[in-house]
Amino acid sequence: MNTADPILVVGGGIAGLTTALAAAPAPVLLLTRAPGARGAASAMAQGGIAAAIDPGDTAQAHAHDTCVAGSFHNDAAIVDLLTTCAADAVQWLQEIGVAFDREPDGSLQFGREGGHDRPRIVHAGGDATGAKVMEALVATARAAGHITRRAGVEVDGLVLRDGRACGVCLTEADGTRTVVHGRAVVLATGGIGGLFAQTSNPADADGSGLALAQAAGAALRDLEFVQFHPTALALPGLHSLPLVTEALRGAGATLRDSKGRALMAGVHPLGDLAPRDIVARQVWQACRDGGALLDAAVVGADFPRKFPTVFHACMDHGIDPRVQPIPVTPAAHFHMGGIAVDADGRSSLPGLYAVGEVACNGVHGANRLASNSLLEGVVFGRRLGALLRGLSAEAVDGGHYRLLHRPPALADAELVAVRTWLMQAMGPLRTESGLREGLQACAGLQGWQATLATALLDAAWKRKDSLGAHFRVD
Repeated sequence: MNTADPILVVGGGIAGLTTALAAAPAPVLLLTRAPGARGAASAMAQGGIAAAIDPGDTAQAHAHDTCVAGSFHNDAAIVDLLTTCAADAVQWLQEIGVAFDREPDGSLQFGREGGHDRPRIVHAGGDATGAKVMEALVATARAAGHITRRAGVEVDGLVLRDGRACGVCLTEADGTRTVVHGRAVVLATGGIGGLFAQTSNPADADGSGLALAQAAGAALRDLEFVQFHPTALALPGLHSLPLVTEALRGAGATLRDSKGRALMAGVHPLGDLAPRDIVARQVWQACRDGGALLDAAVVGADFPRKFPTVFHACMDHGIDPRVQPIPVTPAAHFHMGGIAVDADGRSSLPGLYAVGEVACNGVHGANRLASNSLLEGVVFGRRLGALLRGLSAEAVDGGHYRLLHRPPALADAELVAVRTWLMQAMGPLRTESGLREGLQACAGLQGWQATLATALLDAAWKRKDSLGAHFRVD
């Protein structure tokens, strides 16, 4: 290490970009698989950002809803950090150019989503919040003199010096392998949805960073808790499915079964706006009994303006959501588990930090509350960036260096098999026998995706009782 070594941030989504920006003026090298916002799940987020800004709302009420949704498996102190910093996070995003939707009088417009007791969600561009936030973050990062971006690389190893992370191993698009040293390594690589047969995430959200931390021996946490979004557009044969935002149900859309009956009637006091794990289980079962539909005709002629992303996705597949019900299915959406970190993003491995969906600080508990994910990336990214800003890069001579590589990837056919097994065994409804069969299927495979899948299945198998998104029907 020398005094010029940068902070290495792996991942270019909302958490990685926010961390990189907040670390100024310390030098940052941002390492991504794809340029710009491509490949980042953050850009696909249709939900907004939850924040107690509206008069009469409180951070405490937001925290309560977060813990109820998380089945009180949350770390209460971390939840308080998230909700008390939410208004500042929204203000910061506005300062870097995010134009949130407003009422005719100019005040912020608040929507309501599942699990919230009141409207407190700010959106940008209707259902395009993730894309609008990423657009502003990418533009700000490109203009920031302290950030250097290197795209088109796969980070598949860590450099350790005397047991401390001090660099990463890269594989270029042409297969060239290099080592880059840094004063700290931040994993902001997103979730694991790409490891499931149906996901609302891009295929690149495949748990690569989590697998790297696993290979390095960093502590992991709450791996069994995988959130399924109840309403992805049902398109048989596709892996990455377009999302049908929860905000539609906040606007009055109703879930129905194949016979037209209201799917959530009598299931939960909040009906169609019940926490996601509850809605996902109902939709999952309905899909096995003939299909599930979202009747959003109530939105009417305003559909293209209020929900342009969903509208165009539906129309592209021959569905006019203004007059036709939308076929929906649950899809792997968000991982509440991840690399175990503290409030500042420190992992159990010195020098290695994690932030965003790849990390687990306990804020989401057993099930994430709607529109807390982009918020998490901003709040804890800014917090981690501020910590790293003051991290000195001392010149170091000697020491014992070690290169630690993630295992090779699975062949394509094997990866498809792992996705199928995870979807069957670790979907919204789980059984002892299904989890055991998944473990047996992965046992014979050699590859980092199978190693990670085994850890997920093992965590789910060991938790015998239902909790939040982990629901055992047996």
